[in-house]
Amino acid sequence: MSYWFDGQPIEGDRIALAINEPAFLYGATAFTTLRVYQHCLDHPLTYWGDHLQRLRQTIDTFQWSMPDWDRVRQGVDWVQQAFPILRITCFPDGRELITGRPLPPDLAQRQRQGITAWLATGNPYQRAIPHHKTGNYLGSWLAMQQAQRQGAAEAILIDAAGQWLETSTGNLWGWGQGQWWTPPLEAGLLPGIARQQVLAQLQNQGIPVCQDPWGAEVIRQLEGLAYTNAVVQVVPIPTVIADHSRLRFNLESALLQELRAAFEGAETGI
Repeated sequence: MSYWFDGQPIEGDRIALAINEPAFLYGATAFTTLRVYQHCLDHPLTYWGDHLQRLRQTIDTFQWSMPDWDRVRQGVDWVQQAFPILRITCFPDGRELITGRPLPPDLAQRQRQGITAWLATGNPYQRAIPHHKTGNYLGSWLAMQQAQRQGAAEAILIDAAGQWLETSTGNLWGWGQGQWWTPPLEAGLLPGIARQQVLAQLQNQGIPVCQDPWGAEVIRQLEGLAYTNAVVQVVPIPTVIADHSRLRFNLESALLQELRAAFEGAETGI
């Protein structure tokens, strides 16, 4: 296994951190996860510029030291030779860690048949500082672990009022009453890069998207459900496991195709 740390390519699967390292003690890192298409950072679906902007905004907000972006690019170029999915992690002092992994082996099946999600109720599974991707991802990780115990592949995070926010790894999309729905950022969720691209493409095509909070009334109106992120693109969710029931959603291919076309719009110039 290969990774890049603090300006150096490294072979192995271990990293050395001081015992008082804030990244270790508090999860004090900022990160982004991207999928490199055709080994090209400039491929329109890689969204390289958007991922860099996400990191810059978080580092600037936290008043941390900016990394050497040329060195980050050098590390990304090195790691992406072996892996299509990269995680770029930035430390408060400006160091960078770049790791890679393969695509999920069942990704095509998930995109076609969908996955089951579990509604994360009963415990505080919300992410810390939800508008930024930080190393403190414990809430999402715990929700995913519990979802897998329930036989689900994803968890849907909710707020204190029971409103649906996002999944443990992506943003939610629903179809109902003749329009698309996605929870508003103001509810406390990550402004995902795939979310912003899909939203922009749908709006550019004049397709309505409602961004009202997802309370019980909205959930009852939804006929279809899916989630997006920069790695898996669009994955439908035909089943949601709730406390004492299972919610069913339509796997209507035409609706999913519209969402996928919006995701891919950047490549075609739509």
